[in-house]
Amino acid sequence: MEEVDVDPAVTPIPGINVARGRLGFVWGPGDILVYESFSPAAAPLGGPFCQDVYAVRKDEDIYSPVLRKLFNESHHIFVGLQKITFDLPSKTKKTQFVSISKNYRSVIRACMEEVQKLAVSTCESSLAAQYGNQVSILLAVELIWNLCEVLFIDAAQAGSLLLHLLDWVRLHKADVDEKAREVLQYESPANHEAFWDVVISFVLQGRMDEARSVLDKQVSQQPAARSIFKLMDSLLMKMPIYNPGSTQTLTEFDVKWRRWHEECNRCLQDGSFASNQHLLTICKILVCDVDTLLEHKELLSTWYHFLVTRLLYSHPTVKPIDLHYYAQASMDMFMDTHSAPEPLDSILMAAFEFDLHQVIKDCSIALNNWWFVAHITDLLDHCKLLQSHNLHFGSNLREFLLLEYASGLFTHHSLWQLAVDYFDHCPEFGRVYLELQIERVPLDTERKALKVLRICEQRQMTEQVRSICKIMAVRALRNNRLGSGLSWTIRAKDAAFATLISERFLQDYCSKGSFSDLDLIDNLGPSMLLSDRLTFLGKYREFHRLYGENRFSEAAKLLLSLMTAKIAPQNFWMTLLTDALPLLEQKEVIFSTEQTHELMNCLEELISVKAVENQDHLMQDEDVETTKLELLRLALARNLAMAIVKEGTVEN
Repeated sequence: MEEVDVDPAVTPIPGINVARGRLGFVWGPGDILVYESFSPAAAPLGGPFCQDVYAVRKDEDIYSPVLRKLFNESHHIFVGLQKITFDLPSKTKKTQFVSISKNYRSVIRACMEEVQKLAVSTCESSLAAQYGNQVSILLAVELIWNLCEVLFIDAAQAGSLLLHLLDWVRLHKADVDEKAREVLQYESPANHEAFWDVVISFVLQGRMDEARSVLDKQVSQQPAARSIFKLMDSLLMKMPIYNPGSTQTLTEFDVKWRRWHEECNRCLQDGSFASNQHLLTICKILVCDVDTLLEHKELLSTWYHFLVTRLLYSHPTVKPIDLHYYAQASMDMFMDTHSAPEPLDSILMAAFEFDLHQVIKDCSIALNNWWFVAHITDLLDHCKLLQSHNLHFGSNLREFLLLEYASGLFTHHSLWQLAVDYFDHCPEFGRVYLELQIERVPLDTERKALKVLRICEQRQMTEQVRSICKIMAVRALRNNRLGSGLSWTIRAKDAAFATLISERFLQDYCSKGSFSDLDLIDNLGPSMLLSDRLTFLGKYREFHRLYGENRFSEAAKLLLSLMTAKIAPQNFWMTLLTDALPLLEQKEVIFSTEQTHELMNCLEELISVKAVENQDHLMQDEDVETTKLELLRLALARNLAMAIVKEGTVEN
């Protein structure tokens, strides 16, 4: 897939005149930003260099609300496929793979029917055209998938192969049934203008029972021709159909079919149907008269329908290896020599040639998103059909296509969650892609951030976890939501940011006189060891809790340890000493002599530090500070005296 077989599609951008200036662009993860730029000489006088910026999306279907169901449902099937173990018997695995393929097709069909309803119900012509285009694409996708299922996944052999191809054609040429209902509901079906078209269409699809049922309506209208109608009914009824489940061998079926074919030839040669042109046409079809088949191009509509009808009436035991000869001949005969094949024709022909690589390559070029090629390639790879197709840049074809598809999903605001599972099942580059893409998910809400975080934590993506938590912590801090910010910081295990938020908590306490988010601070547990400042915050809150519970001795011991262990920031010592005042004023002695001396030392150290800091300028609120210091000295002296008396008293 290194070479490019076709020129890239041209995307016109309304409002941009390429002849007038030049195009500037910036690549994004999912879009390209395009703008019109000018050289300084050609720029409009006094005007801006660029007026508009255009977003060009490479995968518009990702944003279609209707196709979202396709992406969601197929994701569940994809995940289920990855769980199939390789040690199962090959027959069991094949059954499971066929079942999964049918599940994919049913999702495509359901989505297509929904789009069809929207196309019919909408009144806006442009929207109806858009829906019509999506229906055409989905029809083509299902057609290709169904053929790949028959030829590669189910790998039908001679005999069964034609039965599967007949089902394939019938499924995608369903207008016959609608026309048949219209004819049979007519007051006189035999006189309906489309009567013979319906009969011949059923014969072209090998639906003999339906053809006989409709033909029966004509017999009552022409009693004189009853004998030739009965003869035709006999030929249709006796046509052998291969049954893979029966004991009949393929050779026995072939002999039986040839006898029937010879009988049809005899009827044609002896002029049994010469009196009725319509029955004569049917007899010519039964003997596979190519000219007669080509006269009914409108009823066949496609060369591949023509192919299957030819095989049905000339070579029903065709082998898969011979299929492409008949396919090429049928296309050449059916199509006008002057018209070039459409992309769909080329893809189907590549499938009939059993060239899987070409099918995937052509689909990648022709289809407007990566959904089909990613999922069909994944399924074929599980069937061990793509082992020889490796790429030169380190990843196999399956992984390359899954990575492209998942990268497209990541640009969508909600589908990005599906992409995670696709990356998980790309063993070589999936992890790297996920790490790069997950960082681009906009964290609009805390709920979304938690979703992203859970995904990263489950996959041990440490750097991404830290990055997300830091982003959310900074955002919370800017919005003055300190509790949320601290919670995210603890998750990020960021010591520096934990220190910063702890400082903010302490500042908030100093200004308000109380703590916010008490539940969080009370339950920090081992997380408080993340930084010294956070440890201090947790212990300081514990001091307040002990004080509130009248556990004064424990509170005093904790307060003193915060100061002597140098955990508390020095600018907070005055607050701590002030908190000690109520304990010093208690009737009962709380601080011992030794503890009081330690508090005195802390006070003197604080006074000396403040003296150095304020020698060049006047201390703010000097009177208040002086008053506090005097009160502290007095309280400490009084407590020291009481402690000495208490400790020197001998109790009886």
